[in-house]
Amino acid sequence: MKTIAVLTSGGDGPGLNPCIRAVVRRAVKKGLEVYGVRRGYSGLIGGDIISLNSRDVSGILGRGGTFLGTARCPEFKDIKVRRTALRHLNQRSIEGLIVIGGNGSLTGALELDKMGYPVIGIPASIDNDVNETDIAVGVDTTLNTILESIDRIKDTATSHQRAFLVEVMGRDCGYLALQSGIAGGAELVLVPEREGPPMEQIADEVVNAYVEGKSHCIIVIAEGWKPGTRAVEDYLKKRADLGFDVRVTVLGHVQRGGRPSVFDRTLGSRMGAYAVDALLQGETGKMVALRSSKLTLVPLADAVRTLKPLDPEMLELADMLE
Repeated sequence: MKTIAVLTSGGDGPGLNPCIRAVVRRAVKKGLEVYGVRRGYSGLIGGDIISLNSRDVSGILGRGGTFLGTARCPEFKDIKVRRTALRHLNQRSIEGLIVIGGNGSLTGALELDKMGYPVIGIPASIDNDVNETDIAVGVDTTLNTILESIDRIKDTATSHQRAFLVEVMGRDCGYLALQSGIAGGAELVLVPEREGPPMEQIADEVVNAYVEGKSHCIIVIAEGWKPGTRAVEDYLKKRADLGFDVRVTVLGHVQRGGRPSVFDRTLGSRMGAYAVDALLQGETGKMVALRSSKLTLVPLADAVRTLKPLDPEMLELADMLE
């Protein structure tokens, strides 16, 4: 193998640039020619592919996001579209591809592998919902961003004696809400993996915090929890017996931005270099995974088979610390 390409696909997050940088520099050190695909699978379909060298990735280690750009590309599910993507790779004599992204992106990588094209995946999802790996690139920085926000909100909540509903990302996975709620001392954490509790019980949590003499009440809610943050707000604001005024903060896309942490810079760098080595060793259809601090390869089919479940022990801990 003499030529490889790298792309970032799906949602962005901190740590992608360190990962790209490691892929490029490792490949160059191994004597490979390296290409970058702009805007993920969309760029691959459109042939938006550029040559990269070590200097091209200078200065990106501490930058959030991805300098290659990213996009969601549902049309990649169509085999005709994937054939066009392979055509662009083959026209440039690119012999292997490294895909950095979450479940959808890794599913696309698996489909390319099924078509006989060498591909290695790297998990990058701030929700930490990629199966078969302890943690994905971007999770640590995102959690620290959320925790800093909760700490700031708690300051103003205490000053004004208020209850705050803090909505964090997590459409299908409540990992961010669970971990930040535990670390941030939330009175209640609501995640999509668990039904309920009923609105009356949520209100009771607020009342209990007030009666116990607390100066605030923080409820962390994953965006995918049903019936949703707005429904909780509407219900609580109709109650006159809470003791606290109720406010809502939706953190939104601020969670995806920012300078990657030491952990994410190191993890992205390790995984990027490991992926290059895997391709050179003839591996394909695999994902780089972190298990007990060690990197290994797992089948892409196993990684995308299901979303990673929440740790029951962490759920129990959250309930105990409320």
